[in-house]
Amino acid sequence: MKFLKKNLDKIKDECGIFGIYNQKEAVSLTVLGLHSLQHRGQESAGIVSFKNNALYHHKGTGLVNDVFKGISIEGNIAIGHVRYSTTGDQRYENIQPLIANTSLGKISIAHNGNITNSKILKKELANHGQIFQSTTDTEFILGLLSLNNKDTIEQRFVDFSSKLEGAYSLLIVKNNKLIGVRDPYGFRPLVIGKYNKSFIITSETCALDIIGAKYVRDIEPGEIVSISEKGIESRKINSKNKQEKFCVFEFIYFMRPNSIFQNKSVSNIREKIGSELAKENGVEADVVIPVPDSGIHAAIGYSETSKIPFKQGIIRSHYMGRTFIEPKINIRNLNVNMKLSINKFYIKNKKIILIDDSIVRGTNMKKIVGMLKDGGAKEIHVRIASPPFISPCYYGIDTPTKQELIASKKSLKYLTKYFNCDTLKYISIDGLYKAFYNGQILKEEKHYCDSCFTEKYFFSKHTKNLRNKNH
Repeated sequence: MKFLKKNLDKIKDECGIFGIYNQKEAVSLTVLGLHSLQHRGQESAGIVSFKNNALYHHKGTGLVNDVFKGISIEGNIAIGHVRYSTTGDQRYENIQPLIANTSLGKISIAHNGNITNSKILKKELANHGQIFQSTTDTEFILGLLSLNNKDTIEQRFVDFSSKLEGAYSLLIVKNNKLIGVRDPYGFRPLVIGKYNKSFIITSETCALDIIGAKYVRDIEPGEIVSISEKGIESRKINSKNKQEKFCVFEFIYFMRPNSIFQNKSVSNIREKIGSELAKENGVEADVVIPVPDSGIHAAIGYSETSKIPFKQGIIRSHYMGRTFIEPKINIRNLNVNMKLSINKFYIKNKKIILIDDSIVRGTNMKKIVGMLKDGGAKEIHVRIASPPFISPCYYGIDTPTKQELIASKKSLKYLTKYFNCDTLKYISIDGLYKAFYNGQILKEEKHYCDSCFTEKYFFSKHTKNLRNKNH
């Protein structure tokens, strides 16, 4: 689900989704599931439940705990959604899940991703007389479902799926059925779990863990999974694409460290990235210090490989709000001080290797290096556990424009001076993928989207239009 851009100092995923079938406590468990997915969206949340052949909804702006205080809706099927919105576009109508009337009855949908040809779809739907109630591209998927005349939701989706370009992991509830859909490239995660006799579809396995559910499997790229009284049924979307392109940044930053996807532990992959970073860009130092919380696991891997002690020399306050969305740069700078503080015992007179997952605008890094300098650090060597972030994402992540991405326009030499650090090094693309492929460099094409690092995009026609607008 994509909106207009907003000011960020860290790139942010837009959404997390959770759905459960055949559970009398479906709504309560969905609240818990969304709580564990709060890192994927913190500005609004919503739940739609199914009971007695009717859909009921509860949604609002704010964190999960605030939105669902006193929630009274019930049902044995529920889907939920957490999201980021954009400045000036936080209207109630945009909060998902969305509900629509179709010839098959009422349906509800929750979406993680971004439809890149939304302008074309909007024009087509408008020509058929559709009136739009929100400003989200998710409504275009609802519109296509409504216009189609096939007998089932699954048949309709297969029929019009060739019209959709971009990223979508979806949850749909219709009558006594829960449906999960993942786009043919598999940009965003989606997994199946089981809780006693109930089935769950959600963005990450961490949402299964919180309620004690068991992981069953990933939903495959281009797969439609239907859960009903018949059990689980699966079918494939008609697509020419045979190559999975899962977002590599999900592993680098977005997913919770305790999540598992593609049979890979997120925390373990991050530690392997840190290890490869140490092999590529080693330097003499006294301590390895992460930028919390995003740099912790990469720093552990770097420390273990380099044999340089890992220390938590920067402490993060977990009681501060999400400061990266503040619109004014002077406020963002102030909030870094409020959010992070240093432990001078590990800083003073030390040669420091500072580890973070990425650099986007660079505001935070400049401020953190300044804090370490003020704390008496002798040397600061910045190491980044991803390649330079040089281009925006159009597949479901809220990123700044290319002009705002500091690595897209400034040299390594300039950035080193700008951050006032002694050295600055990024992991290479090859080094990054060694972490995924057991230290090997594959000659064949890799099964990940890394457009933000390489500018190699898909859906070239519509993505090109987005890029031109974004520049």
